[in-house]
Amino acid sequence: MTISSHLSELQRKHEVLSRRVEEEQRSPGTDNLSIVELKKQKLRLKEEITRLAN
Repeated sequence: MTISSHLSELQRKHEVLSRRVEEEQRSPGTDNLSIVELKKQKLRLKEEITRLAN
């Protein structure tokens, strides 16, 4: 896998997590811990994307 394709895959996963966070936040009765965990995953992906892009 090339760096470019790996970056694309990471960006796709980041976008999926963004949508999941938004959906969870709109859903009543959603556990805040699950939202926090999704946000942590999203942040780790963003950090990896930034590291590979530089």
